[in-house]
Amino acid sequence: MQERKKVPGKHRPRGLIVLYEDRDILVVDKAPGLLTMGTDREKVRTAYYRLTDYARKGNPKSRARVYIVHRLDREVSGILVFARSVAAKNTLQEQWPGVEKHYLALVHGMPPAPKGMFSSHLVENGVHSVHSTTNPKRGKLSHTAYELLGFSQGIALLDIHLLTGRKHQIRVHLSENGLPIVGDTKYGGKRAPRLALHAKSMAFKHPYSGEPCFFETRVPHLFSRYSG
Repeated sequence: MQERKKVPGKHRPRGLIVLYEDRDILVVDKAPGLLTMGTDREKVRTAYYRLTDYARKGNPKSRARVYIVHRLDREVSGILVFARSVAAKNTLQEQWPGVEKHYLALVHGMPPAPKGMFSSHLVENGVHSVHSTTNPKRGKLSHTAYELLGFSQGIALLDIHLLTGRKHQIRVHLSENGLPIVGDTKYGGKRAPRLALHAKSMAFKHPYSGEPCFFETRVPHLFSRYSG
């Protein structure tokens, strides 16, 4: 079901590439630095705002809208899925724990094995930072699988299979296992032009037809330099 849409220039949502759309879903590739949804400080420069405008083709009286299914951190690039109706949103969110999600990450250091998994109970503190806890009653059990794809000059390229979806899960699991993400100064990574984490691909069942859907982005040049 991979389909890259050609969007007229005057309606093209800045910072987003439309990968696919139909009456039920809208799948985009988000640039780093763009919020998924608004905050108290920023309501316009978001994927949600720009895709709502895209769905309305610039007509403020249009009732067309999009619905947020999941989020990516502002600094993370890659696949975002929006619904075109409440029914589609609810159906997608019901199946979300089983959706297959893969990310690319550049990390400082070499993982302990070519393939593996990091697991811990994650908890968020009062300053919007996440860490692992040994108390299972406080944190949520989280699993992050990885595979080594390449290594050069102290930087490893990993394919991350996100098995659970907690806030900052990938960033915390990699950092706490001695593999901070390049550019992730919040969790121990060295400063870089951007956070080197990209939502590469996603597979799920279409909310209306039930047919399998698979979407994949182009790999940013930053990551392709370290492959193979």
